[in-house]
Amino acid sequence: MTPETARIRAAVIMEIRRFFTDRGFLEVDTPVLSPHLIPESSIEVFATSLLYPDGSGREMYLAPSPEVWMKPLIAAGYGSIFQISKCFRNGEQQGRQHNPEFTMLEWYATDSGSQENITVTEDLFRQLLPFGLPEGARPPFRRMSMDQACAEYTGIIPSEHPETGSLAEAAEKLGITPESGETWESVFNRIFVQFVEPSLPRDRPLVLYDYPSGIPTLARLKEDGLHSDRWELYAGGFECANCFAEETDFSRVARYFAGETKEKESSLVRHAVNRRWPEIYRGDHPSVSGVALGVDRLVAVTLGKSSLEGVIFFPHCDILGE
Repeated sequence: MTPETARIRAAVIMEIRRFFTDRGFLEVDTPVLSPHLIPESSIEVFATSLLYPDGSGREMYLAPSPEVWMKPLIAAGYGSIFQISKCFRNGEQQGRQHNPEFTMLEWYATDSGSQENITVTEDLFRQLLPFGLPEGARPPFRRMSMDQACAEYTGIIPSEHPETGSLAEAAEKLGITPESGETWESVFNRIFVQFVEPSLPRDRPLVLYDYPSGIPTLARLKEDGLHSDRWELYAGGFECANCFAEETDFSRVARYFAGETKEKESSLVRHAVNRRWPEIYRGDHPSVSGVALGVDRLVAVTLGKSSLEGVIFFPHCDILGE
């Protein structure tokens, strides 16, 4: 990264802080090391050890997201909050658009829905226009449902194939051969990654909303039961942001924890799960919508770059290459 790019990166981060502070959000600073994490079968984590003076110790984990600590703050009445933090994800490819250690902006808006957070994100991008945001990264955002996108580029409407067998048959017509025992989520991801994602329009940022409920998340289900109240943002060739209208029903969160904890048994790195964590949703809890946005990718988009090369200090592919 050149000194000039480093100054732009620093200015962008300062502008992010100004943007949320001016809107009344409270900036928080939560731990990177944690004795337990939210179970997510799609994410591998980094494990390390906390050592005590007597030589004993316990396993700890580098947080893949500050969510595990930020959501209890929401439940405790802190209101709308945001954080810019280091996050860590293991088992992923390294290179042009990935780094195992990255900078994340995460915010939670109380008494707000996912649609309102599209507007907040658009306003954040407008705030960055003075930095030279290229035409294809400027708001207003294009919006497309996942059903629309899949129908457009594959002829498949996921909500019409809620069973794994039905979706697998549709996938075979595209030349995809699902394996025995493959989950609905896995088959869908293969369709999306191979056919839909590469075809998405890039003339301006795209919000892809109404994700299939067959992908387990902590996003609230919509009334039809077939979709999650969730969207992702694509801009400048990057998947930049992920938003949930957060699930706040204790029983549903507890079921998610149980199901994903079981799935984590086959992970490369198993981690501890605090089974009491869903208790934060007992009693009154504000409606809340949360967004996780990759700061490194946002800086790349702002500068019109197609990779993370040159927008982060000491990328791991360079460090390990040495």
